[in-house]
Amino acid sequence: MARRQTRNDNLRLVLARESARIMAEHGIDDFLLAKRKAAERLGVTERAALPGNQEIESALSEHLRLFAGRTHVHHLRQLRELALGTMRNFDQFQPKLAGAVLNGTATPHSDITLHLFADPAELVAMRLMALHVSYAIGERHIRFADRIEEYPVYGFEQDEVQIEMTVFPAILLRQAPKSPVDGKSMRRAGITELQNLIETCQA
Repeated sequence: MARRQTRNDNLRLVLARESARIMAEHGIDDFLLAKRKAAERLGVTERAALPGNQEIESALSEHLRLFAGRTHVHHLRQLRELALGTMRNFDQFQPKLAGAVLNGTATPHSDITLHLFADPAELVAMRLMALHVSYAIGERHIRFADRIEEYPVYGFEQDEVQIEMTVFPAILLRQAPKSPVDGKSMRRAGITELQNLIETCQA
C-alpha cells in the first residue's frame, strides 16, 4: 500500500520548489543557504520539513525546464562550449568539468567549475600568463571520502562568465571529491565526454 503523504512531505516539496526558485533567480549556489532563505520566507521552522539537496536539485531542474525552457537549453550549451574551449587551452592539465554546467542545472548566475591536475599548481598560473589572462587566486576546501583538504583556485572572467579552476595534485586525477548534492563521488567530464554531451544536446 502506498504511503500517505504527511504535512511534512508537502512542506518539503514546497520548500524544495521555493529553494530552487531562489537559486535560479538570485544566483545562490549554496543549497543550505537557499533552503534557509526558503524556510524563512515561508515561515517554516520544523527541521523535519527541510528538503535534502537532491530534492532541491530535482526541483531546480524542473523549475528551469518549466520557466526557462529553450532559453535554458541555449544558455547551457553556450556555457558548455565555453567550458570546452577553456579545457582545450589547458589540456596539458587533464581538465575535467564539474558542477551545475555539467549537471544541467546552471542558471544565468552560474560559474563554470573546472578541475585541473598539475605538479606544482603554479604551472597553471604560468599557462594563464602565457595566454595573457588576468586572474585571481584563492583557496577552496574540498571534501573527499575520508578527509577535507585545501586546494588553490584560479578564477577569471571570459565572455561575462566566471570560470574557476581548482588545481589538484596529479595523483588525485582518478579520485573524485564528494558531491555537495548527494555525498557520492562527484560527476566530472573530460574533454571528449563534454564534446559528446554538447553534440547530443543532453541537459
